[in-house]
Amino acid sequence: MINTLYSLDALGTPTALFLALLVGAGFGFALERAGFSSSRRLAGVFYFTDMAVLKVMFTAVIVAMLGLSYLVAIGWLPLERIFLMPTIYGAQIAGGLLFGVGFVMGGWCPGTAAAGLAAGRIDALVFLLGSIGGSILFNELFPVIGPFMTAGDQGVQLAYDTLGVSRNTFVMAFTLVAVAAFWLAEWAEKARMGHAPYLGTPFLKAFSLALVAVAAGLFVLNPSTTTVSATSTDAAAVSGMGEKALMENVDKARDHIEPEELADRLMAGEPDLVVVDVRPAAEFNAFHIRNALNVPLARLAETLLPHRNKGLIVLYSNGMTHPAQARDSLQRQGFDNVYLLTDGLQGFRDRCLKPVSLRTEPLPPRVSERVNAWRAFFASPAGVSKVSGALAPDQAGRTYLVETDWLADRLGALGLKVIDLRPQPEYNSGHIPGSLSLNVESLRGNIGGVPSMLLPAPMLAAQFSLLGLQPSDTIVLVSGDKLHDTTLAGMALGRLGHRDYAVLNGGSAKWAQEGRPVDAALPAVTGAKYPLKSNADDFTVDFQTVAARLGKPGAVIIDVRPADFYTGKKSDEARAGHIPGAINRAFSEDVIVTSNKVATFKPVAELAAAYSRIVPSKDTEVIVHCRTGHQASQTFFVLKHLLGYPNVRWYDAGWTEWAARPELPIVQ
Repeated sequence: MINTLYSLDALGTPTALFLALLVGAGFGFALERAGFSSSRRLAGVFYFTDMAVLKVMFTAVIVAMLGLSYLVAIGWLPLERIFLMPTIYGAQIAGGLLFGVGFVMGGWCPGTAAAGLAAGRIDALVFLLGSIGGSILFNELFPVIGPFMTAGDQGVQLAYDTLGVSRNTFVMAFTLVAVAAFWLAEWAEKARMGHAPYLGTPFLKAFSLALVAVAAGLFVLNPSTTTVSATSTDAAAVSGMGEKALMENVDKARDHIEPEELADRLMAGEPDLVVVDVRPAAEFNAFHIRNALNVPLARLAETLLPHRNKGLIVLYSNGMTHPAQARDSLQRQGFDNVYLLTDGLQGFRDRCLKPVSLRTEPLPPRVSERVNAWRAFFASPAGVSKVSGALAPDQAGRTYLVETDWLADRLGALGLKVIDLRPQPEYNSGHIPGSLSLNVESLRGNIGGVPSMLLPAPMLAAQFSLLGLQPSDTIVLVSGDKLHDTTLAGMALGRLGHRDYAVLNGGSAKWAQEGRPVDAALPAVTGAKYPLKSNADDFTVDFQTVAARLGKPGAVIIDVRPADFYTGKKSDEARAGHIPGAINRAFSEDVIVTSNKVATFKPVAELAAAYSRIVPSKDTEVIVHCRTGHQASQTFFVLKHLLGYPNVRWYDAGWTEWAARPELPIVQ
């Protein structure tokens, strides 16, 4: 299995930069050898005098397409490990027209201009400088033209899916088109210039035949069954093999079964398929693959004896060391049908159970359908994933509020991280077992002169990396008697694009009141590198955005501070009062705090009725603010995640900034 830099999230590493430089140098060399350092020759394609551009580019596209198709067909390179460019009709059509006009006028594109500059072409330098200037202009005009970047966004669209044909059929058709283009290019040069270097030559005939033959080979190599994992064909071939044959299959990675294949087989109810979890019973009870057996290593051979050389036995654990050792032992005892789950249980979670909405990049439609089907099967109440899919989901399929019994049932589950946001002395005196301590104020700082602002994404990612958090983790946030501590932490997660989190309703106070277990142990943490996700924060707005909404229909501003601060009777900022047109609903009205300081959210029906009297419709744009964004994060959470309002914005700087800017209007 090939791990691409994209699938490893390593595109920003020095290794990726070095490889990019090598590829770029090779690309430039190929362009130079093809004569692309001459704008006159490049422009020849528009006059049918020199068709080198078409020939070289079609050759590159066909070779890449055939190479990738073969790698995918034999299972070495799954499509999900390749970045697939989304289809954005508006932006790509406009960009293509601009690019085409520039190519016709200047005779250069950015890549060929770089090759031309290396060859000392002055016009190539001018073109590159123009490209740089255009990039700067695009950056400066981005607030205006930015929305056009997603105009007509269709997500990832595979041509063969759109056309309703198989991948092999499309590859063959495209190859035939390319071959025809080669011959037409030669014919055009012959008609225009009186000569063509390859028309009718043995080379062009052999080259064309070779391309068609390679494309036809994909029909012989059946991509639906030919994988490097343990297919039924493999299982039959492996049955009865000896030690030498086993080692040959290990060398070729044929002793593994991929998570996706195992998921499909389990869903199909394949007979004589035995999945064995060799982890300790406590870990198995917390989280395991549906229909798996939990067998101690010491009793593995005895338990599996009825299944020896019958069907398929798949072993898994958190990693692959113990299953591999167990497989070797079983092989020496005559078991020839034992396989390992590639990447263990974590690989199964990441590749089969991770929601499509939480993937770092969009998946092809067919892959998305498979993921949703797997999640429906394995994350159902009868399934074993006690984290994913166990809560009542919102419109996006995610859940954000859990009760103490839910957490108690899943405590210690793989991929579940609990974060305690109380002050450190309270945490040190006793906390939910395994929970991590995080000071909620460490998520805020002075940004642009405004205090108590949520930190930028890189700083938040650094903190979460130190906690060992990963995008695939399900995070449960725990507070004391201030639920808005958890919702502020939720805003930090949202800024990083982490959607798989939930607030513990009632927090640590309810947990303790119910007599649930606590300890004072500090959990071991293995640091991680939490990746940055660009443009994940689409909910934070600044004072300009708020000011632009004043007096205009279609937007509601909610001031969640206590009523005395809203009216101006009390003030702890530069000026007293509120933003003109803002409606007051104190954040405290959304929660119930008992005498022993157990804070829980009011019933959803009650919250929905209250906000329906303030906000005209679910589609209305709502901007929430308080003094420093802390309390407003709770109202944001209620509207966005509990009630499902889609257009909720958060004015983080809030009254602290608004009151300090004398040019901004206020009402008392």
